[in-house]
Amino acid sequence: MNFIQEFELLLKSKYPIIYINTSEEDRLEYIITQFITKKFNFNILYWDFVEGFSGNPNYNTLAIRNPSSALDIIKDLLGPYIIVLRDYNLFFSDNAILRKLRNLVVHLKNASVTLVITSCEIKVPIFLTEIITILKFPLPNEYEIKQEILKICSFSNQTYPIEILNNLVRVCKGLSLDRIRQVLCKVYVKYGCINNVCLDFILNEKKQVISETQILEFLENDLSLSDIGGLSELKNWLFLRSNSFSDQALLYGLPYPKGLLLTGVQGTGKSMIAKAIANDWQLPLLRLDIGKLFGGVIGESEFRIRRMIEITESLSPCILWIDEIDKGFGGIGTTNDSGTTSRVFATFITWLSEKTSPIFIIATANNIHYLPPELLRKGRFDEVFFIGLPSLQEREEIFQLHLSKVRSATWFSYDIKYLSKLCDSFSGAEIKQAIIDAMYIAFNEKRDFNTQDIIIAIKNIIPLGQSHKKELDSIQNWAATGRIRRAS
Repeated sequence: MNFIQEFELLLKSKYPIIYINTSEEDRLEYIITQFITKKFNFNILYWDFVEGFSGNPNYNTLAIRNPSSALDIIKDLLGPYIIVLRDYNLFFSDNAILRKLRNLVVHLKNASVTLVITSCEIKVPIFLTEIITILKFPLPNEYEIKQEILKICSFSNQTYPIEILNNLVRVCKGLSLDRIRQVLCKVYVKYGCINNVCLDFILNEKKQVISETQILEFLENDLSLSDIGGLSELKNWLFLRSNSFSDQALLYGLPYPKGLLLTGVQGTGKSMIAKAIANDWQLPLLRLDIGKLFGGVIGESEFRIRRMIEITESLSPCILWIDEIDKGFGGIGTTNDSGTTSRVFATFITWLSEKTSPIFIIATANNIHYLPPELLRKGRFDEVFFIGLPSLQEREEIFQLHLSKVRSATWFSYDIKYLSKLCDSFSGAEIKQAIIDAMYIAFNEKRDFNTQDIIIAIKNIIPLGQSHKKELDSIQNWAATGRIRRAS
């Protein structure tokens, strides 16, 4: 059911107060006005704190700077009326306003008057939860974006190939219509026309919008799965799903893959894999800082998880990378936060199970034992992989990859087999650090680094496999029992 259908259903059912969450006030009011004019014989009034009522000469400028007086005026109205109260949630801290709203409900139903509260945030006190219905106003869909782009392009008297138009629609997904107008105007000023060269310009605007949320981060990278050594089982699994978001897969009847959970030893490349998948699959990568979901104000955490879901779905198809998910949802039920973590977690896992949009989720965790079991069951993720310390063959691959990046012409001159045997219990990150340390040694002596420099660096590094041997052995032994699928 889309927004208009839900809104119509609420009106016909005589819901007294509808709370619509959106930052696109003008677009929302335009859509409501068009819909009411065509479908209903309703009068529409608008009210805001600065200008009072508008929309009808008999009420214009009444109740300026007086939200309480606005409710008194509404109480005398006989419908059918739609009253749009802009940002009225700002006055919910006034107990008199709350009481007046509750007293007003019976009159609203009998007089066929519906209040529509619009705001860019959801803030409903418990006192009003039974009488207020929250309705989400979605960001513009592909059709709306396309029509807006065509309207803007018409001013330049230019026509654009369907390929460029489709690329523009794709890159503008997730932006409001106001933001799309602004960025396209900037493109016209800078380039004089709209073409594929402008896509990066628009993409940068999208990054800025996402960064403003302070929850998600838009990442770009040039990593590929071929840049990661070992992990053959995981790579094969990913290869089979590399075209899952294509039109051909949709026509074939394939459901979108939900995602995977990567757990295991620190420094084994879990974060690199998330970046490499996005690059290989040519999908935008969003990183969720799980710690930023939780705010100190009551209801803020729940709002942030809903906002994260809304933004992610508006940018689909995409990849959502949740780093160190065990730190955010570990120990559910033991924290003293009045159930906030449990409520956020419940919203998150419900979305994992029920989402139908093309979003591939990659979650990483250093300790799977901290995670609640309901997160790990089938249906949340397609698969859970364990990434342990690299084997001898994988260490050889890792050495070759890192050495070929810094010495592409001479990497084969290093004794990779001996170095790989020497660094048993090293992770991929520790092998990379050994090469960097060797380069520092040689650079300080104004010469190129060699195998001996790497040997010295290896001997100076105390890997996690030794400093935390007991913990890592326990994790690896648990994985060897067959309770989890291994990436290698």
